[in-house]
Amino acid sequence: MTLRIPKIVVVGPCYVDIAIKCKSFPGPGQTVEGSGFSCVAAGSGTNRAIEAALCGCESYLVGKIGDDSCGKLVKEKLHALGVNVDYISEAAAISTGTSVTMVDSMGENSTCISEGANRALSPGEMSAASIEQLAGSADACLVCGNLEHETVAMAVRTAKLGGTKVILESPLRVKDDGEMELPTEFYSVDVLIVDVARSDLGSRSSSSHELKFIGSDLVAKGIDCVVIRMNTRGGLVVNRQGSYHIEGIEIDVVDHSGCEDAFAGAFAASYGAGDDLKDAMKFAIAAGTLACGKFGTLEALPRKEEIIELLQKLPD
Repeated sequence: MTLRIPKIVVVGPCYVDIAIKCKSFPGPGQTVEGSGFSCVAAGSGTNRAIEAALCGCESYLVGKIGDDSCGKLVKEKLHALGVNVDYISEAAAISTGTSVTMVDSMGENSTCISEGANRALSPGEMSAASIEQLAGSADACLVCGNLEHETVAMAVRTAKLGGTKVILESPLRVKDDGEMELPTEFYSVDVLIVDVARSDLGSRSSSSHELKFIGSDLVAKGIDCVVIRMNTRGGLVVNRQGSYHIEGIEIDVVDHSGCEDAFAGAFAASYGAGDDLKDAMKFAIAAGTLACGKFGTLEALPRKEEIIELLQKLPD
């Protein structure tokens, strides 16, 4: 990353996450013994904004919480870690989003989510003058696609109207005719981040060649760049200049929970700082790798210095 401090705006959900470690996931009607309990601020919006701040960015989160103790916990943690919380609103009579996560001995996780106040974040709020001004002044706007569709579309539109580079995370679905299903409004983004494990891509494709074809099709339809996160296999970048695969980094996996958050937040930080796509991708993969080496999500998010140290150890 460059020495300049980029301004990153993240639009995404906020949760309180209750996590517990267990040897194996319980089956129906089964109770298993667990350990390593934690209760922390979480959610793709929360964690990505925190990762951007840990990477040295001026980080802002646009989201919604309930008027409850969990909401206060989220805002306090974000503020303590350097994220601006002025654009997080409260929803009356709705609880803050909550997730319950179990992590087994192999580092795999299983999560149940109650959306709570996240469902109340509306398109009208995304087009408010204050959000227009914030998004228009940012170096990059990272929009999490797991909010309501209309809210995501308005967030993308608002940032694009302000001339800001827009990064959208969204799963891909395959229609009956084999075509990729992506809302029309999303084709205007600068970068689309797709995670193989959370899309139909995982069951449909396994090779870089097949994923490259899918990325090229999306670029041909209007998206400037498609970034495909391939878990331990690294990632693939596809744009109008071509495509290239960045290898994954080996690590003893402890917990996958924070990998996506670290990857996306670090990518936004590097891309917003003006780094080229290849460097931004390497930076993001290193961040995601480091997050896999620790238990938990928030606690696993790496700082900029840790990411750079790992990258410096790798062969050119």
